[in-house]
Amino acid sequence: MALNTPTTRGLSLPFSWPNIAFATLLIGISLWFLFWGLDYTHHNNVMIFVLATVFGVFMAFNIGGNDVANSFGTSVGAGTLTIKQALAIAAIFEVSGAVIAGGEVTDTIRSGIVDLGAVDIRPMQFVYIMMSALLAAALWLLFASKRGWPVSTTHSIIGGIVGASLTLGTVLSSSGSALALVQWNQIGTIAISWILSPVLGGLVSYALFYQIKHHILRYNERAKEQLQSLRGERRKLNEDHKTAFERLNELQKISYTNMMVRDAQIVLGEEDYTPDELESEYYRKLHEIRKKRDNIAAHRALQNWVPLIAAAGAAIISAMLLFKGLKHMHLGFTTLHNYLIMGMVAATVWMATFIFAKTLKGGSLDRSTFLMFSWMQVFTAAGFAFSHGANDIANAIGPFAAILDVLRTGSIGSEAAIPTLAMVTFGVALVAGLWFIGKDVIQTVGHNLTTMHPASGFAAELSAATVVMLASTFGLPVSSTHILIGAVLGIGLVNRQTNWGLMKPIAMAWVITLPAAGLLAALSFTILNGLF
Repeated sequence: MALNTPTTRGLSLPFSWPNIAFATLLIGISLWFLFWGLDYTHHNNVMIFVLATVFGVFMAFNIGGNDVANSFGTSVGAGTLTIKQALAIAAIFEVSGAVIAGGEVTDTIRSGIVDLGAVDIRPMQFVYIMMSALLAAALWLLFASKRGWPVSTTHSIIGGIVGASLTLGTVLSSSGSALALVQWNQIGTIAISWILSPVLGGLVSYALFYQIKHHILRYNERAKEQLQSLRGERRKLNEDHKTAFERLNELQKISYTNMMVRDAQIVLGEEDYTPDELESEYYRKLHEIRKKRDNIAAHRALQNWVPLIAAAGAAIISAMLLFKGLKHMHLGFTTLHNYLIMGMVAATVWMATFIFAKTLKGGSLDRSTFLMFSWMQVFTAAGFAFSHGANDIANAIGPFAAILDVLRTGSIGSEAAIPTLAMVTFGVALVAGLWFIGKDVIQTVGHNLTTMHPASGFAAELSAATVVMLASTFGLPVSSTHILIGAVLGIGLVNRQTNWGLMKPIAMAWVITLPAAGLLAALSFTILNGLF
């Protein structure tokens, strides 16, 4: 994509005002957190705290550049959202999802991978493991983002934790003890979820978009062809009328013109007139053409099917909030209450979408379809952003929260509180990463794998949000990247436009992500352990 196109404008100008503003905001919030964090950690191990903060913010920055860019690639690629609009949604919903609904995933990331009881390690060695994992994952994500590869931040952070843990185990005892330090059964469970992620994303997306294409898009195509044929009939009617009129003498022309005027008054002034009331052959034939046009009912699919799909999507998004996100707010809703709220939300969305479809009747069919699915995709993008924040920002904040807890208490706890300021700081870093380095991944997901339209983008995002949120509910750190790429491929299969050649380097990047992050983390741990 050219750098001056709407989807990437503003991302590549190093001295533009938005770039300066984002850089200033990121540096400012990071310095504020550093100042606050010194008191929070009781000024323990100041240098380690500063380095850990830099590594954590760097990791969040690269999550934004790869994972968030991947998440919004379909919306930007379909032309539904601009980069600035995607930034606004990311800033609100990504952070909200992480704060409200990300607890279980954070727990799995920071405590479910390494068995601390396998060997006797000091608290600071645990800190070095988490710092090494953050740095290694961030470096790998930066490398992948620059090449436009959407890779998994979950793969990256877990690979980093495993690589650093194996290195520590080898230093403390032997390779056998090192292997015992890692909970391989947990890795196996997560690996299964990685395999299922793109498959489930692809299956759900294929099923949903196939129905949309069959019942709506193809119906619209047939309606457009019929309307085009009627326009041809009307042009021919006008030409024939003009030719016949020119053959009349002056008296006949005056008489026929008067008939035409009377017919025009009937057509414009009455809705329930009959063809028998018309005097001129021209208006009788024009009436027949208009009747054919009305029988086509070009907007029927938009009025009948789109509201149903929108209602189903609204029910899924509201279920994500009620059963997952808002659960931690202890609102006192029973399961029955939740289902009733879902029903009300779905009914409201159905009515609003139906009315919107009726207001578009008579306009361009292509424009009406684009507008309706664009609105729907905006809401699914927000829902997916919430899901993504609940799942993947934990890849940065989980290890960092563990580091803060050790620096503050001097011991390794089973749980660690996540300070609000830390979440806000990481959220700013995440959005800044999307702005500065996200364009290549957006290009890959939004354009290069398959052609995107708001209808297909809506299907991909809704499918991915559903799968991601279900996984987050069960506390599994699945890869939203794999899910969404699978969903995009499902769209491509329906359209028969999948760029399988591009999937080869992406699939290779998926395979080497975990070992690459592990090797980088092993090197980082060796350096940190040697220096401190």
